[in-house]
Amino acid sequence: MNKPIPYGRQFISDADIEEVIAVLKSDYLTQGPKIKEFEEAFAAYVGSRFAIAVANGTAALHLGVMALGLSKGQKVITTPITFAASANCVRYCGGEVTFSDIDPDTFLLDLKGVKLLLESSPPGSFSGIIPVDFAGLPVDLEAFRELADEHDLWVIEDACHAPGGYFIDTQGYKRCCGNGYFADLSIFSFHPVKHIAAGEGGMVTTNSPEIYKKIELLRSHGITKNPDLMGESHGGWYMELQELGYNYRLTDIQATLGLNQLKRADAGIARRRDLAKRYDKAFDNTPIATSKQEKKYFHAYHLYVIQVDNRLGLYNHLRKNKIYSQIHYIPLHMMPYYQSLGWKKGDFINAENYYSKCLSLPMYPSLTNEEQDYVIDQVLRFVK
Repeated sequence: MNKPIPYGRQFISDADIEEVIAVLKSDYLTQGPKIKEFEEAFAAYVGSRFAIAVANGTAALHLGVMALGLSKGQKVITTPITFAASANCVRYCGGEVTFSDIDPDTFLLDLKGVKLLLESSPPGSFSGIIPVDFAGLPVDLEAFRELADEHDLWVIEDACHAPGGYFIDTQGYKRCCGNGYFADLSIFSFHPVKHIAAGEGGMVTTNSPEIYKKIELLRSHGITKNPDLMGESHGGWYMELQELGYNYRLTDIQATLGLNQLKRADAGIARRRDLAKRYDKAFDNTPIATSKQEKKYFHAYHLYVIQVDNRLGLYNHLRKNKIYSQIHYIPLHMMPYYQSLGWKKGDFINAENYYSKCLSLPMYPSLTNEEQDYVIDQVLRFVK
């Protein structure tokens, strides 16, 4: 196999290119009609009432915690096995991050651990929870919502890995990631290796009109020209800076690319799930471990993560054979920044054990069966 095989990559079709060219020839490159079109299509896809397009997934998280009123010194619980932004967004607002360990079978934030943490802390110690649909496996948001309501907390679902994923709730209803039924809001990313590639970009989904209006204002400097919201008007040019916001807007170029990719999102997930089945079959009855999940969860497979004892050896073996696997993630509590805030190695045994063995194998819709067979063969050659 002469062609390098990355762990993830985008696929840009001729139709994607044609749509982007059409926008480049149009009157609007940003703040135009494609933004609203993408928002409405994405809201329909996940089943939420509202969707707000933003610059990236990190901006979505930042705006989310701002809209929910997080202030200096307030504590928020999240997982150490996630990208840094899931925790950093709390720090942007001066809040305090409290990590809680993962479930060793699913690699997700462990509900029992969060419950114990809340019950052993004084009432009112925490403001919210940010569970993550890690690798594309949905979190049981119904259970987290029930726990959050007991302690008067908000819930942000970090669904960057899981557009198209879902779980079946206790009433038998299908709950899509981002549909807003249990979470106060959910956030998504359109980074090139994600399911929907827009170069960069993000989305906030919610069923709350108040959160929607707040984020819509904050993503554009906190400035409005809406006459219903302004205190006065000096003429058609007039606008008001009502809050300290940010320039977290998406361009029409990105929106049209995301919109076109959204049209084939289901086909992409179907292919990812087929690839996962092929990996599962190949690694059955071997020392290779993968995540375990109940039938009620529909995994979106942004990542296919395995666990092996000699992770470094396998990583180097694959690189030597032009297979560029990746690690997701180094536990955040082991990062220098969070260690400077008091966290240390040894705080979360499950997360650290996971990190010592985890490896993300190539997983993207344009990966061919031949390429995957080569990856499987090289993994098994090393492990066996």
